Amino acid sequence: MQMKTANALEFLSKPKIGMISLGCAKNLVDAEIMLGSVLQRGMEITSRPEDADVLVINTCAFIDSAKEESIEAILEAHQQRRLNRRADQKLIVSGCMSQRFARELRREMPEVDAFVGLDQVSELGKIVEKILGKRPTLNARRPTPKTDSWTLEIGRSELGVDSKNGDLDIGFANTRPTYIPDYDTPRFRLTPAHFAYLKIAEGCNHPCSFCVIPQMRGKHRSRPPQSVLEEIRGLVSEGVREINLISQDTTYYGMDLWQLKAGPRQPVDSTHGPTLAALLREIQKIEGEFWVRLLYTHPAHWSDELIETIAGCDKVARYIDIPLQHIDESVLRRMRRETSRAHIENLIHKLRAGIPGVTLRTTFIVGFPGETDGEFASLLDFIQQSQFERLGIFKYSQEEGSRAAKMPGQIPARIKNARFRDAMSVQQQIAQDIARERVGMELKLLVDQPHFARSEGDAPDVDARVVLSKAAPVGEFIWRRITGTRGYDLLA
Repeated sequence: MQMKTANALEFLSKPKIGMISLGCAKNLVDAEIMLGSVLQRGMEITSRPEDADVLVINTCAFIDSAKEESIEAILEAHQQRRLNRRADQKLIVSGCMSQRFARELRREMPEVDAFVGLDQVSELGKIVEKILGKRPTLNARRPTPKTDSWTLEIGRSELGVDSKNGDLDIGFANTRPTYIPDYDTPRFRLTPAHFAYLKIAEGCNHPCSFCVIPQMRGKHRSRPPQSVLEEIRGLVSEGVREINLISQDTTYYGMDLWQLKAGPRQPVDSTHGPTLAALLREIQKIEGEFWVRLLYTHPAHWSDELIETIAGCDKVARYIDIPLQHIDESVLRRMRRETSRAHIENLIHKLRAGIPGVTLRTTFIVGFPGETDGEFASLLDFIQQSQFERLGIFKYSQEEGSRAAKMPGQIPARIKNARFRDAMSVQQQIAQDIARERVGMELKLLVDQPHFARSEGDAPDVDARVVLSKAAPVGEFIWRRITGTRGYDLLA
């Protein structure tokens, strides 16, 4: 692919681009695409922010804590730019927060040179060229005070920066994203060489009352099956041994491509068009030793066909990530989850009966508006009864723009914190009991570091590890006997 260089860059020798990416794996893929676009245009990538001519902060805005982390990262980057005497360093903010709050951020953070929306991730190289061709940003020389509490309602005067920034007109964020990558979209992978995240779809069609992802990332849009398969073939040929399939709703994959459009409650049926089950059957045919892992599967779109397909494909990890969010009927209705307790319990039974040895991972939200002691108690009972191998708990975050944010009965933080501790205490005992049951088993492991590996039942970054007593080659599959446990981790 021919590299292009803008006239504005002719006086520079390969500008260096740095990236700080926050949030989920879906955001990480966006970061990889952005870096791929700058490499395509002849620039360099640096892992040292202080060496970067342009530093990109790829933000998350899913919950309040993520927004706070993103704002802290932006302010820290600006402060370091001043401390390192890099007044010429440009600062770009991308990702979900840039998409969701583009107008507010442009007004309140004039020290930022550009805000990049989710539709512009493949165009970062062009954007960098445009920014580097502009005059120096005077605001880079001004201090920005850090505060203990930062909100988007802060005015310019409190930032201690010049409000007349000539670069503020570079605003690329759109309101409703439509972009989705293809197999040949340039990417610079930020994961270790042996595993990768592959985004099979973008956006979401679900109306969950606690969530604003459809407003940020747009409607569900699937990549064509051949695009996904071509990317997997390429990754496997590069030596990738684990491919994590991700989207906002993985089980809805392909249904938006049907000739007769499917609604969010439509039963999954491969005779109508592309489906996740059909995609997995094609992945199974790809030569090479690897496994694919399903992340972010919505319980509303599981089918008997999908369960049977996973059971029959040895290249699909026996690992199901299925965020359930709650089990009480009243809470599920208020959450607008499009599932009932009976549906969830029946699905869990089918998964365990149909996929022997499956590892189930889920997440729940505690402290949702109006959640009573009794509703929380029913959740605790369900966690105890279901014995999930992997489980995470989120404290409800009141997200501006969501239906739940306006609901009565908002739960105080102290109650949410107490419920979080209670739920995690129950799960900790369950996880440790399950780990002890693995002792004596021979497991196939993927080696992440010489003394650390993961089993088929452990996704990268979020799950436990297997600690190896004898070093093994990184990026290879090995078989080891489990000899003991250490907290959540296994010993081998």
